Amino acid sequence: MYRLMGLIHARVQTAGQTLRRATGQGTVEYVALILLVALVMAGVVAAMKGFRSDDGKELGDAILGKIKEAVRKVQF
Repeated sequence: MYRLMGLIHARVQTAGQTLRRATGQGTVEYVALILLVALVMAGVVAAMKGFRSDDGKELGDAILGKIKEAVRKVQF
């Protein structure tokens, strides 16, 4: 009987530790995704540094405006 109780106790402890280890995993993945997008955007900006044209200026201004608008809506 004591052996059975010990086995159940060990299983419950192991399951609790498994759940605790995965607690912040979603946040880490979102941060990594945001960093990846920022890295890609920085690469595009660096690649376009020598490119001289006003063809995409309107599109760039529209995208920048939408990003600024979304950031302003974030409340802590």
